Amino acid sequence: MKDTLSGHTGRIGPNAVLQLLPVLETAGGAALRDEMLEAAGLNEVPSDTGLMDEGPAAAMHRALRRRLPGRAPDLLREAGARTGDYILAHRIPPLAQKVLKALPPALSGPMLAKAIAKHSWTFAGSGAFRVVSTRPLVFELADNPLIRGESAPHPICGWHEAVFDRLFQTLVDSRLSTRETKCSASGCAVCRFEIARR
Repeated sequence: MKDTLSGHTGRIGPNAVLQLLPVLETAGGAALRDEMLEAAGLNEVPSDTGLMDEGPAAAMHRALRRRLPGRAPDLLREAGARTGDYILAHRIPPLAQKVLKALPPALSGPMLAKAIAKHSWTFAGSGAFRVVSTRPLVFELADNPLIRGESAPHPICGWHEAVFDRLFQTLVDSRLSTRETKCSASGCAVCRFEIARR
């Protein structure tokens, strides 16, 4: 499916939608969940195997920001944290998690960053993700499909922040926190995420 705002075609991990659905249901019942599915052009819940078209995922995030502008940031962050939990439960082998937790943060942080970059298609879709540096930890995502075409006076990629928070706080250092310092929605060339102790 093409993203009608830009003509891009891409695939993204289904957790961009799947982990948002129970959050929506808790916030507004089945009616809100179904309204957002309809806004995304989805007739059914995506499969949790493989990838999905990024267009409907972006449309759902966009519709939520418009429907509930005051609550959307917190709801999207909650969905991002749930996505991080899913990755920890199903995508990172227990032995790898054990090793990362045992290593000092100066070693485990760069290792986790490298693994995230290798699998970035799950959250970056047709966007371009790169690790800018590992000391400090800085990521950039160009042409982020989940906010493509959006305009906001401040960064709006809370879903991504929360995914990174859950992974780095669990596997590297519980004191780490992700902050989006630049956002494409605010007119910047990239979405930039800085992870550091706060």
